[in-house]
Parts: sequence; C-alpha cells; structure tokens
Amino acid sequence: MSIAGLGRVVMVVPTYDEAENIAWIVGRLRRAQPDVDVLVVDDGSPDGTGDIADGLAAADPRVSVVHRTAKEGLGAAYLHGFDVALRAGYDVIGEMDADGSHQPEQLGALLDALQQADLVIGSRWVPGGSVVNWPWHRQALSRGGNLYVRLLLGMSVRDATAGFRVFRRTTLEKIDLSTVASTGYVFQTDLAARTLRAGLRVREVPIEFVERVRGDSKMSGSVASESLRRVTEWGLRERRRQLTEAVRRRRARTAGSGRSRRARSGAGHP
Repeated sequence: MSIAGLGRVVMVVPTYDEAENIAWIVGRLRRAQPDVDVLVVDDGSPDGTGDIADGLAAADPRVSVVHRTAKEGLGAAYLHGFDVALRAGYDVIGEMDADGSHQPEQLGALLDALQQADLVIGSRWVPGGSVVNWPWHRQALSRGGNLYVRLLLGMSVRDATAGFRVFRRTTLEKIDLSTVASTGYVFQTDLAARTLRAGLRVREVPIEFVERVRGDSKMSGSVASESLRRVTEWGLRERRRQLTEAVRRRRARTAGSGRSRRARSGAGHP
C-alpha cells in the first residue's frame, strides 16, 4: 500500500542495545502510520534487540529486519538500510531513532511537507520546535553546533544534525551515497549539505524532541569529536573552493577587459 502522492514509504530504524524500546517504538509507528513500513537495522546488539525485532517481523509483514554483524556507527547502519530500501523499490525512505526521542505520531507532518520537498527534517530549532528533558547545557551544545554548521558550511538549515527525516528516493539517488564516509551523527549534516548542494528542496517542520527515558545514549566524546572535525574539514574545503572560484572569475574578467581594450584601441586603425 502507498501513501497518496508519495508512493511506498519505509522508515529505517537503526538499533544497538534497544531491547527496552524496539517493540514499543515499532508499535507506536505502526499505529500512527499504518501505511508506512518499518525496516529495523540491528548492529549485532548483544542484548537481544535483533531477536525481538525478528519476532515483530514474524507477526507483521510490514516490518522487516536487517542484521549486521558489528557496530560500525549510525551512518553505516543508515547507509545499509537505505541500500536495502532503495533496492526494494521504496519511493520515500525515512529515518528515526529507536529510543522514542522521535515521536512517530509527528511523522505525518513530515510526510505532508514532503509533497513539496525533496528532504524534510523534523527540527528542534525552528519556531514551534522544542526539546523535553534536556538540561540547558545540552541545548546550548546542540544550538551552538548547528550554528557552527550554518556558519562554516553556509547552510540555511536550522537543525542539520537532526535525525528525524524523510527523503524521496530520487534525492538519495542524486546525492551519491556511495561516496559518504561519515559514520557517526555527523552523517545527518553530511546528507543535508549534499541535498542542498544538489539544488534540491529542503524543508524543516517543528517537532517536539523527547530525551530517552529507557536505555543508554549512544552519544560519546569520540562521536562529538568526529562531528566537529569533519564539519571543520568540509567548511575549510568549501571556503577554499569559493576562493579558487572567485580568483578564477576575477582573472576571467581581467582577461576579458584586456581583450576589450585592445579591440577598441585597434578599431580606429585601418
């Protein structure tokens, strides 16, 4: 079954040690959007998350599971899931966390916005967006990180690090996933930047983000360090590209002006 105007939709849900949450979040998603399929991508969770997901898939044909043998990072899990979904012929491929921070009941707003977009991001930092159960320093870190992304990469997106989003399959095909190397949470920034560089339409819709109440966060110092390092590298590379392009254009204008002056000076001679 498909959603009017969008076609077949699947939400990719990566998991690692989410035994406490996976049945709960998949159940909420299936109730909120009965026409949306679910693809769980489990990174070999030692707590039995994969087995629970297999049970959900056995009971519901709209749920499927991909088992990976190692924990290789959020980006790697999503890339694997996207590849499976694209090969399965889905028209819309979404992503969301398994811990309940992304509320399935708000997915409808993202899908509605996708009617006029190529990527829709559920944003905490646009008017109407909010976070629940985050201390002020965590909010400051997220807001500051997104400001750093906007300044360094020249992006207009307010919440480029957000992980609740839906893509058209044509978007994922156009941004060349085979060249994506980011594995941690910076994966989200990478794909948003690629979508904008491709000239595609990105929209943000406000969501209420809820901090997990069960299980452990996967955010770590190494993940944050990778994000900072990669965004800085991309920003410096983009500034070098812009500078090189500006120099090239200036030289071209100078050369053109020189040819024009020579042409005018020679115009009065037989």
